[in-house]
Amino acid sequence: MKQLLVFIRKEFYHVFRDRRTLLILFGLPVVQIVLFGFALSSEVKNIGVAVLDNAHDIQSEQIITKIQSSSYFKVKEPVLNYPEIEKRFKDGSIKCAVIFPVNFGQDLYRKGGAQIQIIADASDPNTATILTNYLTTIINNYQQQLNPTTKPSYQIIPELRQLYNEDQNGSLNFIPGVIALIFMIVSTALTSVAVVKEKELGTMEILLVSPFKPIMVLIAKAIPYLVLSLVNFIIILLLSVYLLDVEIKGSLILLFAESILFIITCLALGLLISNLTNSQQTAMLISMMGMMLPTLLLTGFMFPIENMPVVFQVISHVLPSRYYYAIVKAVMLKGLGFSYIWKETLILVGMCIVLLTLALKNFKIRLS
Repeated sequence: MKQLLVFIRKEFYHVFRDRRTLLILFGLPVVQIVLFGFALSSEVKNIGVAVLDNAHDIQSEQIITKIQSSSYFKVKEPVLNYPEIEKRFKDGSIKCAVIFPVNFGQDLYRKGGAQIQIIADASDPNTATILTNYLTTIINNYQQQLNPTTKPSYQIIPELRQLYNEDQNGSLNFIPGVIALIFMIVSTALTSVAVVKEKELGTMEILLVSPFKPIMVLIAKAIPYLVLSLVNFIIILLLSVYLLDVEIKGSLILLFAESILFIITCLALGLLISNLTNSQQTAMLISMMGMMLPTLLLTGFMFPIENMPVVFQVISHVLPSRYYYAIVKAVMLKGLGFSYIWKETLILVGMCIVLLTLALKNFKIRLS
C-alpha cells in the first residue's frame, strides 16, 4: 500500500505540472456547460418577425402588440409590400412574417371569418414549425378573448401539462448529456495517454523492472483522474444548479455512486486505449474523436435514438454513455430511485469489468 500511495502521489504531481491536462480537465467542462446551457439551447426566443399590416385597424394592432409582448418574437420595422418581406428573409433579419389582409377587423365578425397569412423560413423545418405554432396560439388566444362567451355546440379542449420540466427550461435537455460527454471525453482522453506517455518518455522500463504489479500500475494511473473527475462533477452540479437553474430532484448519493461507476468505466476504456497505442497523438485522437462523435450523436440527448436506422440503434447499445445518460436523466430530472435504473447500472458494471480485464491483459510487461 505504501508503494501504491507513493505512485499515486507521483501521478498527481504529473497532472498538476501539466497545464494542458489541467485545461482539459477543468476548462473544457466549464466551457461545455456554458455553451450547451446558453448558446446551444433548443428554446426559441427573440426571433425576428416582420408584419405587413394592410388592415390598419384596432384588431390587427392588438394582435401585433401581443406578438411584440411575447418573449419568443421581436417585431422588426414594418414592411410595406411582399418584395420587402422576401428581401428580409434573404438577408436573414427575420425568420417569419405575418400579413394582415384589408378589412381584417370587419371580416372577424362575418360568418366566413378573417384570415391571417403566416410565412416562415423553413430552411430549418423544426424552428419553422415551432414559430408557426407559437403564432397560431397567440392568434387563437386573441380570438378567444374577443368572444369569451360564444361556444360551438361541442368542444374538445386539451389541457396540457409538461412533466419534469414545467418551466420549459431548455438546459434540462442538455445537462445530462453534457455530463456524460464530459466524462467520456475528459476521463477517457486523459487516461489514454497515461501509459503511452511512460513509453515515450522512456520511464516504462523503470516500472517494468520494479516489484510493482501491473494491476497496481493501472490503479495508480487511474485514481488521480478518478478523484479529479469527481471534483469536476461537483463543479458541474454547482454550475447546473446556480447558473442554469437546474433542480436535482433525485438522490445525490445515488447520482454520485452512478457517476463513480461511469467514471471508472471511462478510465478503464482510456487505459485500454493507452495500452494498445504507441504514441500520445494516436491515443488522444482515438479517445477524443472516437468517443466524442458517438457520444454526441448516439447517446440520445441531441437526436432521438428511436428515429435512427436500426444499425445505429444497435451501435448505440455499445456506448457506456447511453446508459449513463439515461441514469442521470432518471435520477437528476425525474427523481427516480435505483429500482428504475438497475438495468442500466448492471450493464455499466458489466462494461466496467470487461474493459478493466482487457486493459490488464493488454498491459505489456515487456517492451518490444
